[in-house]
Amino acid sequence: MARTVGIGLQSFEKIQELHCFYVDKTKFIKEWWENKDEVTLITRPRRFGKTLNMSMVEQFFSVKYAGRGELFQGLSVWENEKYRKLQGTYPVISLSFAAVKEKDYESTVQRINQILTDLYYENSFLLESDRLLPEEKEDFCQISTGMSEVTATMALHRLSRYLHKHYSKRVIILLDEYDTPMQEAYVNGYWEELVSFTRSMFNTAFKTNPYLDRAIMTGITRVSRESIFSDLNNLKIVTTTSNEYADCFGFTEEEVFAALDEYGRSDRKQEVKNWYDGFTFGKQTDIYNPWSILNYLDTGKATAYWANSSSNSLVGKLVREGSADIKQEFEELIFGRPIRASIDEQIVYGELDGSEEGIWSLLLAGGYLKVLRYEGFDEVDEDMDPVYELCLTNREVRQMFRTMVKGWFRKTRREYNGFIKALLEDDLKAMNYYMNQVALTTFSSFDTGNKPSEAAEPERFYHGFVLGLLVELADRYAVISNRESGFGRYDVMLDPKKGDDGIILEFKVQDAEDEKELMDTVKAALKQIEEQKYETALTAKGIPKEKIRKYGFAFCGRKVLIG
Repeated sequence: MARTVGIGLQSFEKIQELHCFYVDKTKFIKEWWENKDEVTLITRPRRFGKTLNMSMVEQFFSVKYAGRGELFQGLSVWENEKYRKLQGTYPVISLSFAAVKEKDYESTVQRINQILTDLYYENSFLLESDRLLPEEKEDFCQISTGMSEVTATMALHRLSRYLHKHYSKRVIILLDEYDTPMQEAYVNGYWEELVSFTRSMFNTAFKTNPYLDRAIMTGITRVSRESIFSDLNNLKIVTTTSNEYADCFGFTEEEVFAALDEYGRSDRKQEVKNWYDGFTFGKQTDIYNPWSILNYLDTGKATAYWANSSSNSLVGKLVREGSADIKQEFEELIFGRPIRASIDEQIVYGELDGSEEGIWSLLLAGGYLKVLRYEGFDEVDEDMDPVYELCLTNREVRQMFRTMVKGWFRKTRREYNGFIKALLEDDLKAMNYYMNQVALTTFSSFDTGNKPSEAAEPERFYHGFVLGLLVELADRYAVISNRESGFGRYDVMLDPKKGDDGIILEFKVQDAEDEKELMDTVKAALKQIEEQKYETALTAKGIPKEKIRKYGFAFCGRKVLIG
């Protein structure tokens, strides 16, 4: 009989006690322990078993779980007598920043203070220890939600000392989702303040801490060493491109197919592969997201689970406000074609605005992109950056991005749909009306916020609009932009898949010196379509000239005229 699927269970102990479905990842314990790294930072996409693995490590080593070897019986780590003797023998400090998602710096520090205070409550037995000095017990009681920032940044260091004195053994520190506050700080504008606080805390906890035996930090991104890790030269960093622990997070294809056999769905393996395969860690390919697989095992329905399980606000913000070049690259990705980009796995949040390299790096770390091929440093030119060939991870991620693009026009859904209908029906008057309504409402949302909306690059809006066309019309048209045709380049071509008209759209921003009226800009756009023979690509496919429609779009700020 198949085991029960426990959706959302992140406690190793609870999963084992309830005999829920579990894929054995305890070999991670042996691999990590034998590597002997003092501080290990592991980055993986969200919902990839990081929290469960941290729970597993805590309950294996913590003295609080001494004598609980039955939790690990039948699992790979328990086959080795050396590790059976290690179980339950270390003081462990375990905490998570996953819930630190505040809108301002003061609230963030207060939330972290709450987490630290709870840690001290859990270890309040130390106040009865005859190994702690009265002064240390007094300091112990200073930990509260209202403590100073200086006290807060020393809290993990001091708790390590107290536990070390009580047990006469150095501690293990486990910090899950370390970068969640960092992402929130970037999105909400208090990055610099939080960097200083976090750097001080990490320095005292992980660097200048003689009571530390080993530590693990997990997160989605590798935040730049120069920001919060500048003092940590003892840090072992394991990212999605590293080979260490490659199959310890996420499910391998073998594990997924075995699960499908257990649940009587052996005939659905190809469907599951089409939807959820695609993640790559180091040289390990065919990794599946556990959240999607667990939900599929539970429901038997193939749909987007992981991509819709948490906020994609940062990703949406970066793509929506990104340059025309970034949006054009996304056209390639949504069509299923790869792009080539440089990657720097050290995420510098303060430099993400306008940084293509930073955006692709963040999307790769977040699991939205996968590496198809890698070109290393050129032996002749050592200054050349390595180049990665990237594509969307799988069908589930592609569907998430389609939904995200549709969401850009949610506030003008009626007007946006009205424009699509008018375009298909060749209703020029309605096209003008609805397009202006859409532009008026959504133009500023494509702005980075660093300049007034009226002065924002119109390309940010209309290339976002093109992405919207691509998603909405994908069933009827192949939507292509900025491709060579005839003697020049057009902005957008709608290549019909069946019997519809072909459509060419040329976008132009009004040049006030040469074009006194918007209609002059429209005429210039239409003239360019004719002179550059943009229709060549469509006629070459057998589409008659009379079935090719051409439109010029003229932009002036938020005003649009179509002719």
